[in-house]
Amino acid sequence: MENTIIKLKNINVSFDGEQILKNLNLDIEDKEFLTLLGPSGCGKTTTLRIIAGFLKPDSGDVVFGGKTINGVPAHKRQVNTIFQRYALFTHLNVFENVAFGLRIRKRPEKEIVKSVREMLELVNLKGFESRDVNSLSGGQQQRVAIARALVVKPKVLLLDEPLGALDLKLRKDMQNELKNIQQRMGITFIYVTHDQEEALSMSDKIVVMDSGVIQQIGTPIDIYNEPVNAFVADFIGESNIVDGIMREDYVCEFSGHTFKCLDKGFRKNEAVDVVVRPEDVDVVSYEQGMLRGRVTSVTFKGVHFEIIVDIGGFKWMIQSTDEQFVGDNIGLYIEPDAIHIMKKSEYSGLYGDFSSYSEEFDELSDVNAEPEEVQDE
Repeated sequence: MENTIIKLKNINVSFDGEQILKNLNLDIEDKEFLTLLGPSGCGKTTTLRIIAGFLKPDSGDVVFGGKTINGVPAHKRQVNTIFQRYALFTHLNVFENVAFGLRIRKRPEKEIVKSVREMLELVNLKGFESRDVNSLSGGQQQRVAIARALVVKPKVLLLDEPLGALDLKLRKDMQNELKNIQQRMGITFIYVTHDQEEALSMSDKIVVMDSGVIQQIGTPIDIYNEPVNAFVADFIGESNIVDGIMREDYVCEFSGHTFKCLDKGFRKNEAVDVVVRPEDVDVVSYEQGMLRGRVTSVTFKGVHFEIIVDIGGFKWMIQSTDEQFVGDNIGLYIEPDAIHIMKKSEYSGLYGDFSSYSEEFDELSDVNAEPEEVQDE
């Protein structure tokens, strides 16, 4: 496509005998906000570093604007990178931090003053020029880092978990800020995160990765509503994933009941994975339920209740605004458009049962350092 600014072609990378990227192919469009999303060690930061020129692939090509740039060093590429650690110059004030790249390029003083002021205004730091960077909050330091990266007008901005050090409210504010800056600047942002909500709220396109392989590429809506396998379905939001059989087009059987669905093109009686999002299930009386089960856990989440229901030994998660109580027998009603059918994959049977569900465990796994990031930095 003529609008493609970066092409990664058949990229392979190994560290210490372990393959980190496996024959990766990716087209990145000009002016889009693309997010590389995946768990620790999936290869997303390695992909970013290859684009930046910090790392050479073992094989494959990096193409920028139609030209192969494998041998071009990082400082000569039309990209700039923002890391989770902002690496601001603590002996320089805000103005000089932002001006640094322009001074290296020996731009005229008049141009430097104009450009730095424009960038500080863009990141809502007008009037902060003479401030000591050590006196700034984390969010303000983040803005200085963004201004410093953008002032040299890169074609592409690479962002490696840039909001990871911020608290939750500030993260959400900065997500909106980054998206607005990207749209106003009209340049390509390539963003690395393991935070699904961040990816969904900011991106034009999401690339979901696992074990050095791209699992799915699509818009946030596509990725959420039409996951290609159990890994993507589980990684992007909560999902009930059960074994099913496609009896024929638009008819699927799972959990002891036959359902109408919107999927077709499978073999008759093909074994499949069935995804039902927790928010797409209606709680009804036990007698009216297509599926029936006993409530084993209820957590109030503010907007809704998170309800775990045991259906024949398989634990479903339901999100409902109607309160239920542990021990209640309830019915579940599922509309055809709430059922998504996926082909069996290597991930089948690994996800989607909430028997061992624990928010504490989820949070612990988020906090763990990414092995890939450690050796990459």
